[in-house]
Amino acid sequence: MNVDTTTIAADLVAAACREVDTDVPLALYLHVPFCATRCGYCDFNTYTAGELGSSSSPESWQHAVARELEAASRMLAPTRPVSTIFVGGGTPSLLGGDGLTRLLDAVRVHFDLSDDVEITTESNPESTSPEFFDDLRSAGFTRISLGMQSAAAHVLRLLDRTHTPGRAVAAAREARAAGFDHVNLDLIYGTPGETDADLHATVDAVLDAGVDHVSAYALIVEDGTALARRIRRGEMPAPDDDVLADRYQILDRRLRADGLDWYEVSNWARGEKSVCRHNIAYWHSHDWWGIGPGAHSHVAGVRWLNAKHPARYAKSLGDGVLPIASAEQLTPEDRHLEAVMLTTRCRSGLPRDLLDDAETAHAEQLRADGLLTAADDAYVLTAAGRLLADGVIRRVLWG
Repeated sequence: MNVDTTTIAADLVAAACREVDTDVPLALYLHVPFCATRCGYCDFNTYTAGELGSSSSPESWQHAVARELEAASRMLAPTRPVSTIFVGGGTPSLLGGDGLTRLLDAVRVHFDLSDDVEITTESNPESTSPEFFDDLRSAGFTRISLGMQSAAAHVLRLLDRTHTPGRAVAAAREARAAGFDHVNLDLIYGTPGETDADLHATVDAVLDAGVDHVSAYALIVEDGTALARRIRRGEMPAPDDDVLADRYQILDRRLRADGLDWYEVSNWARGEKSVCRHNIAYWHSHDWWGIGPGAHSHVAGVRWLNAKHPARYAKSLGDGVLPIASAEQLTPEDRHLEAVMLTTRCRSGLPRDLLDDAETAHAEQLRADGLLTAADDAYVLTAAGRLLADGVIRRVLWG
């Protein structure tokens, strides 16, 4: 059931907050909508200074974020300690060490944090420095995620990335030197023009950086992006599915050989302590509140989306109204569908007790086909199954 009326949506969220299960972990996501430039492949809710003009600023955004944090803590009372915090964007590192410290201070004003809280911020390598990482360690951040994409200059140019090829690795080393044990590098593979040699060079650089986590995603061409327009005009070919599969296998083979094992189809970690717990919160349908323009939230089976534009977001909160653009009450069927879709992608597997008889029969056929393997209480994707994960999920659900 989709709800578009602001008042009805707010009532739906309020009802969900009254029905929370306090045994379910609580996560916070904070969306920083600012970027210096727009990358050609990106369709995230981000804005450059030129796009915003005088309608919004980091200062007005931060004031609005504080108001939403206050509202969230009041509505979720009695609240649970926050187990994970993820600052994403956009480019959070544009706020600098001081701005990110103030953001985390605002969270602490309104929420208790668990003793072992995981606190991550995304960063563009070009807007970081040793001093930046020192500031974040002092503020209490525990994990850094750096956008690397590729070590090949021509791939970065095609993606409209502004950082230089070696800067991500240098930033990762600076973060580790500042005391961060958990550092992630984000990669994109399958960009038109990328070669196997380019990908091997990228993996060489990742492994040389000594990070404990890698996220690697096939290039997806999103409608409305500059990249989609270039492909439509015939300036470059679309990504090739066979090439994407080959590149995934190269990545997986080399990362695993170096001790980085997969725990979700697109994520590899150097042991259990290096797994991103905020990712796990999403994939296992924990409660999370998304703070900021365009942020998504999920609490007690209700999902909602904030107003996207920073000015509208700030105005709503200034008027004392939650900035909800739409909300949705998930039905039992919705929740089952999502549980199958999300847990299948994880190495912990698709729980057997989640499936009805027909779905179990489908899973057994997939096991016979070599796409799933059976663990004690779950079905787990094989190496071949990971290449066809979306298709495996469809077959589990519908045969």
